[in-house]
Amino acid sequence: MPKVIFPLDSSKKFEDQEKLGHNRWHPEIPPVASVKPGDSFRVHCREWFDGAIVNDDSADDILNAPLMCVHKLSGPFRIEGAKPGDLLIVDILDVGPIPQEDSGPLAGQGWGYTGIFSRNNGGGFLTEQFPDAYKAIWDFNGQIATSRHVPSVSFPGLIHPGLMGTAPSAELLKKWNMREGALIATDPKRVPPLALPPEPREAVLGGVPAADFKRVASEAARTAPPRENGGNQDIKNMSKGTRIFYPVFVDGANLSLGDLHFSQGDGEITFCGAIEMGGFIDLHVDLIKGGMETYGVSENAIFMPGNVDPQFSQWIAFSGTSVTLDGEQRYLDSHLSYQRACLHAIDYLTKFGYSPEQAYLLLGAAPIEGRLSGVVDIPNSCSTVYIPTSIFDFDVRPSAKGPHQIKPGIGAPRSANK
Repeated sequence: MPKVIFPLDSSKKFEDQEKLGHNRWHPEIPPVASVKPGDSFRVHCREWFDGAIVNDDSADDILNAPLMCVHKLSGPFRIEGAKPGDLLIVDILDVGPIPQEDSGPLAGQGWGYTGIFSRNNGGGFLTEQFPDAYKAIWDFNGQIATSRHVPSVSFPGLIHPGLMGTAPSAELLKKWNMREGALIATDPKRVPPLALPPEPREAVLGGVPAADFKRVASEAARTAPPRENGGNQDIKNMSKGTRIFYPVFVDGANLSLGDLHFSQGDGEITFCGAIEMGGFIDLHVDLIKGGMETYGVSENAIFMPGNVDPQFSQWIAFSGTSVTLDGEQRYLDSHLSYQRACLHAIDYLTKFGYSPEQAYLLLGAAPIEGRLSGVVDIPNSCSTVYIPTSIFDFDVRPSAKGPHQIKPGIGAPRSANK
């Protein structure tokens, strides 16, 4: 086993650990450990809410999820010799739930969760159709996930980090804040908001000195979106065996990561759409000196996915076009067409006895595939969502005898509060 350079004790909160991570991006957050090019090492990760979501049959914790505090990231880790303009090579050697802890109160101890977030607290891809808070708990049996809240399905997990990235430079951080601030200014009272500005409340900044904490907290970027440094990309295929090439913007690169997922569908459409968990990840790092210029990489990460994806041979797919629910034509709107494809899939699954919320939670958690199937035929973009048929314990295909009716069980818990 590689050396653990960022340990986490499951009996302690994130802020009480031996080494303190962070939940904001800023170039002045000091590294908690250093590694050399060619090193392999293990990092422990806490799920993104640090234990605020519990294994029960209520969704009140999802309704009141403390979004100010996310994501609880492990790091930063300094890579010796890394300089701005280099490419940082990160190989994911292994990744999984919390080792030797298959039961307990923390997500990752034999279970994880998926949530539909309230429109007033985060929202989601389909928040207009699903404005209330719901939750599904998933139990892990080896590589297989099942849920008492979404019955009659099981599937293998494709475990991956939802978030990994390098630290921004001061100039890049300023660019983020300016452009996202300008977007917010176009509709500052929108719910959910258009973007998340710097927020000093609940900021965790690692080893930033007390004298600088207030200033850094007021500048540091929230970790919610993906950006030029990688960040919260939520790419389900970035699993074991993946090699990622990250641009380096500061001396040492200052790599950070977290937000582990047991499984996820393309798009993580409920916002908390993956099966969230804590766990471990083993990494190997190296450098390509001057690689950003050599390969024309200035504002993006490149990755080569591993080969551990679950193998499915049959799918049922649903298409959507860029026409709104009330019939308004939009021009090549791929975001809208993927929404419509997902809504068509949800409507189809309700014919088998699932509630719309159960179907929505399933699309967020299961290894569905989302595709841009047509982006040139004006005026309609076409997107598709593919669902593996084998994840169901019944025949989900259309047939002359009509849809099988599942036993919905206790259903997905909904918060009774607003």
